[in-house]
Amino acid sequence: MTLRHFKIFIEVCETMNMTQAAERLYISQSAVSQAISDLEAYYGTKLFERLSKRIYLTDAGEKLLSYARHITKMTEEAEASIKSLSESGVIRIGASVTVGSAILPKLVKSFQNVSPTTSFEVIEDNTTVIESLILNNEVDLGLVEGEILSSDITIKPFLQDELILICGKEHPFSQKAVVFPFELEKENFIIREKGSGTRKLFEIKMAANNVSWSASWVCNNSETIKNAVENNLGISVISQKSVLKELENKTLFSSQIEGIAFIRQFKIAYHKKKFITQKMNHFMEHLIKLY
Repeated sequence: MTLRHFKIFIEVCETMNMTQAAERLYISQSAVSQAISDLEAYYGTKLFERLSKRIYLTDAGEKLLSYARHITKMTEEAEASIKSLSESGVIRIGASVTVGSAILPKLVKSFQNVSPTTSFEVIEDNTTVIESLILNNEVDLGLVEGEILSSDITIKPFLQDELILICGKEHPFSQKAVVFPFELEKENFIIREKGSGTRKLFEIKMAANNVSWSASWVCNNSETIKNAVENNLGISVISQKSVLKELENKTLFSSQIEGIAFIRQFKIAYHKKKFITQKMNHFMEHLIKLY
């Protein structure tokens, strides 16, 4: 039996008149009669007595009316609860380190300005870890800078990013607008960990240009890299968006590398079978519009 059958049955019970029930439900009288017949056939009993052109509830009808009202009430409560959850609710975000530090705080704040009932749960880690979290349904959406390998994940680019060479003010490169690839081979690099999108792009580009390099320090966050470079412990290649304030304040300096550009796309990632709520859609639309 369907919810429609129960709603028609309740209306007939309240009016004790099939014609009035049909008018109140904006359906035909024959549709009402058919629904009652379906219920009686399904339960194998009479729900109404028909005497002198009037109808009366049977004992079975009285019993079913109690259940029907309970079922429709529970359904209405479920609909209201789910709609409320969809309209407010929590969006679980997995952000890779660069996106988490350079993009996400401003993004979340601006979205909550237009959707104050939305809250967020955020996990920040490298792209490889975020990919695993998406596949295991531990986050709803991923915002990453690295490459996603799984064919079960849908990817949507939203912003172009560039990695730049940075150094501290005491380093000789701070006085050079352009450095040559061979000059990098004598330097100590402070670099991200394996699994990081930044690390992967750096390795690919250096190998493609036959530039050897050595790492003196491996870090899993941008702040440590920036602090180490500021203290002249080495140089690094990092997202330009992560060091805008430091470049403006001249605590860090950047140089172009002759013939090498580290260009990439920040991406929205989610499981291709993930149910995308209206709230998640609005968030993704807001993200693309903002950037």
